[in-house]
Amino acid sequence: MQPFTTFMNVESTRSYIDNLYSSDPEKCLNSIICIKNSVIGSNRQKESVIAQGIVPRLLQLLEDKNTKLAVRIEAAVTIGSLAKGTTEHSEILINSGTVELLLDILEEDEPRLVDACLCCLRTLSLLDSATAQNKFDVKRLQKLLTFAGPGESLQRQSCVASILGSACKTPVEQNELCNVGAPNLLAALLSVQNSSVRIPVLTCLAAMCWNNQNVANAIVNTTYKDIKVPNHLATLISRDKPIEMQLEAAKCLTNLHRAGAIPAYDPIITYRTLPCLVRLCQIEHSEPHRAAAANTLAYLTEVDSDLQQVAAISNQLVSALVHLLSCRSVVAREAAFRAFASLAANDEDIRKRIIDTKCLMDSVLEGLDDENENIRLAAVRCLHSLSRSVQQLRTTFQDYSVWRPLMALLTGCPSTELLTAASSALCNFLLEFSPAKEPMIQQGVVQLLATLTVRPEPSLRLNGVWALMNLAFRAEQRVKSQILTALGTDQIFRLLGDSDTRVLMKTLGLLRNLVSPRTHTDTMMSLHGPQVMQGVVLVLEGPYSPEVKEQALCILGNIADGEKAREHIMSNEDVLKKLIGYMTHPAPCLQQASVFCIDNLSRLGEPGSVERQNKLKEMGVVNILQQLLSTSNTMLYNRVKTALTQYNDV
Repeated sequence: MQPFTTFMNVESTRSYIDNLYSSDPEKCLNSIICIKNSVIGSNRQKESVIAQGIVPRLLQLLEDKNTKLAVRIEAAVTIGSLAKGTTEHSEILINSGTVELLLDILEEDEPRLVDACLCCLRTLSLLDSATAQNKFDVKRLQKLLTFAGPGESLQRQSCVASILGSACKTPVEQNELCNVGAPNLLAALLSVQNSSVRIPVLTCLAAMCWNNQNVANAIVNTTYKDIKVPNHLATLISRDKPIEMQLEAAKCLTNLHRAGAIPAYDPIITYRTLPCLVRLCQIEHSEPHRAAAANTLAYLTEVDSDLQQVAAISNQLVSALVHLLSCRSVVAREAAFRAFASLAANDEDIRKRIIDTKCLMDSVLEGLDDENENIRLAAVRCLHSLSRSVQQLRTTFQDYSVWRPLMALLTGCPSTELLTAASSALCNFLLEFSPAKEPMIQQGVVQLLATLTVRPEPSLRLNGVWALMNLAFRAEQRVKSQILTALGTDQIFRLLGDSDTRVLMKTLGLLRNLVSPRTHTDTMMSLHGPQVMQGVVLVLEGPYSPEVKEQALCILGNIADGEKAREHIMSNEDVLKKLIGYMTHPAPCLQQASVFCIDNLSRLGEPGSVERQNKLKEMGVVNILQQLLSTSNTMLYNRVKTALTQYNDV
């Protein structure tokens, strides 16, 4: 058979296919070589070969130990070439059992065949797909480690590091890899003076310790030649190292920190990792490198205010990130928004510096309207951090009417992740001092939020109730009535019985805001008194923590402040007994809340105060108050003393 160089020959000739199934080893070998040469560098030719059903034959030849070794090697190389095609090509190979077969062949003692299989496995491992995972049991992991020892080739070491990096996507896989001794092997490979080995080793270490404190601690305490892994990593983020190596080493140190194995104040984090990432965000570096650095920087600084402050004042980082927002790459813009979201998470001065940067708000607005959902999500999270600023809510955000595109994101069919982020930001725009509150009410935000409270996702129910709670704080009576109408009594009871304690707490906070201040208490209770009382009793009788029940008692305290509303308590013997019982509860917060309520009920000089005091005396309230004077809790003591002053004859 004559070798061919163009795929038109493949499509017009049956001889190469016929020879692939020949019993003659030489014909079969030549056929595989022809196929291998034809598919190199051409996804179209890979597509045609796969479509003609040749993959099962290649796998059969690879698996057959009686087949000529050269044929098996060429079959493995050809499969590896097919795996370098599209994602669909790789998934077809994986679904055909290729990974399991390659792992089985690693048990054989044929060095060249093992090398070919390792290279093929490395290619397939780069596919970030669930189908490529869960193929590596403990025995196979141990076998892979044997191919990456000090005496093995650089190619084998590189392949094994890449394969192992793909084998730890879940905590179970991370733990298994750690338990079979991967940290020790990878620590040794860090000393190999070759980037093709070091970079996949760094990637693997970063994947192993991501969000896994036990594995992170194991890695941090692993040494090679008396040097701990973090110290070795610190040398790999130096300027003289390749940028890809710096990025992966910084990512590894970042993951070790976020997993709790290295504190934020450790010099390796503060003075090495953070400056490295800030430096790599600068304009002189390539766009992909800057994007990768910004992403890692966002994760590094996400929760620590000290790191946020250090980063924000470093080397014109803000202007570099704004420049990154002007890039065409989706990855670059997303990374810049994520970095801004982290930097602005806690500090008011940083928020102002970011918002005052030229073109920043224009970029945020463009991001909220971007056709790419990842960009929209990152822009919303950036806006969420920036919206924690009281001053900016009153000024910049009002000038730009940011609430309009934010509300637009909540309509239609956004993803749960985007809806969660947008509703989180919305909570800030509905705070008492926000000028956006009234126009948002006019645009139907109350009904929109009420809809969120019936969603199955706890995060969305939480944000819906939280935003309504903010909206109800010191709101006009019409707004409170609108909230109650939109929610409905049944939904409020469902929220009070929510399995997520956070949702329950915010619902109680909403009720507390609805029945206060005093000028609104009587009106709200005249309209919805029985339902509110039923909700409070539901919580007081339930198996909830003192913190939850404290909120219910605070609602009673507000009701007790109303001139007419307090009768909902005084006329309910059961509620009174519960209230008095909490005065002697072991939790100080419940004692304080119940005494506060008693104080409001006993207040002198108001209609019916004598009758209320007499009834409370009969139920033993005064005696309990006198006993509580011996408390060592200052706040409780002061409240008890105030309550006792209502009783002149005591």
